[in-house]
Amino acid sequence: MAAIAFIGAGSTVFTRNLVSDLLRFEDIRDSLEFRLHDIDAQRLSTSQIVSERMVESFGADASVTATTDLRSALDGADYVITMFQVGGYEPSTVLDFDLPERYGLEQTIADTIGIGGIMRGLRTVPALVEVGEAMGDLCPEAVLLNYANPMAINMWGLSELCDVEAYGLCHSVPLTAQHLASDLGIPDEELDYLVAGINHMSFFLRLEHQGRNLYPDLKQLFRDPAEAPSRNEWGLPDAVRYEMLRRLGYFVTESSEHFAEYTPFFLKQGRPDLVERFHVPVGEYMRRCRVQIEEWDELRAHLEDTATPPEVPQSDEYAPQIIHSLETGQERNVYVNVPNHGLIDNLPAGCVVEVPATVDNKSITPEAIGEMPPHLAALIRTNVAPQELTVEALKTGQRERIYHAAMLDPHTAAELDLDQIWSLVDALLEAHGDFIPEPLRPPPTERAT
Repeated sequence: MAAIAFIGAGSTVFTRNLVSDLLRFEDIRDSLEFRLHDIDAQRLSTSQIVSERMVESFGADASVTATTDLRSALDGADYVITMFQVGGYEPSTVLDFDLPERYGLEQTIADTIGIGGIMRGLRTVPALVEVGEAMGDLCPEAVLLNYANPMAINMWGLSELCDVEAYGLCHSVPLTAQHLASDLGIPDEELDYLVAGINHMSFFLRLEHQGRNLYPDLKQLFRDPAEAPSRNEWGLPDAVRYEMLRRLGYFVTESSEHFAEYTPFFLKQGRPDLVERFHVPVGEYMRRCRVQIEEWDELRAHLEDTATPPEVPQSDEYAPQIIHSLETGQERNVYVNVPNHGLIDNLPAGCVVEVPATVDNKSITPEAIGEMPPHLAALIRTNVAPQELTVEALKTGQRERIYHAAMLDPHTAAELDLDQIWSLVDALLEAHGDFIPEPLRPPPTERAT
């Protein structure tokens, strides 16, 4: 049996996708043990019902258990998948958007860097470390596969504070590749590419079809960013990424709505023209959260009305592929987020980079890239600095590192002055309360003032 612990399994739709993908592998599905864990018993119950019905629909001899006890889920596990959101939509995500907005700081996603990403990292790294330390006691040979954001801060903090074999996984590389193939009129499977950088800011260093460089074609497609194809459910053009392609010469992963807040170029006070021109969806993550909550409500209602399992398209997430390869030896190429130890020469040692990796029945082996184009590495380093300082705050308990992380964030620095940044950090630390590690919380005397 391959025992897989899903930590944060109350994220029902994502759990359903991973379970479904794993059950599609006929050669392992009868030996799978799904252990679902969440602190929210109601959402956990829904995920258990969905997973059990998925197992039935595939006719698999897999088992499903659910528990709110972390150690029970981890005891003897072979694989651990983390996908939780500490603080949830309410109160934490709402606070990460509402408080900055009062200062005039607009965000789109707020889960990677920026004020929102920093706060999410402070909340999430300790929870990941708790999982990692429990794994050391209960399943020391298990592999941790993390989906929780902010990916780079989380994996960096985990690597500094805990000894566990861990890999960060994200679907932004394959999804962007699919989008580019569609834009270029090429079948997905025929696109040849090499991507490297940091999570959500990796670049297609090679983009080819049958040995032909596709970048000249891509650069000719959408000279006017407004003509770029739509990439989200609201039909907004992928304008930011095509504009950055024009300026940098390389295409970036993730999405325009993400990238707009990683740089100082697209969201500026007093410049609504930029938001309009590049179709930047301010507050999009809040809309996504509400959609996901609605999907969960609809799914639970469906389960109450019918015993028919919901139809689930194959998601092609990396975790099921990695587990299948480690179990069977089938070699695959995936992308992972791991500490930079000789992988990208012109990015800081120890920072978390996103690189290709080969996986088989023995190991997951990241590929050394060498040097990236210098201007791409320089842009990436503007995001690495706030990540590093957030991790330093968690390692040392020095609260001033949080202010330094915020002041060096490109978007925050472009919008707020230093007094505003300090005040906003204080307000967020106070508002998040016990979700912030105790050494980093404002002392009672400061909170009173």
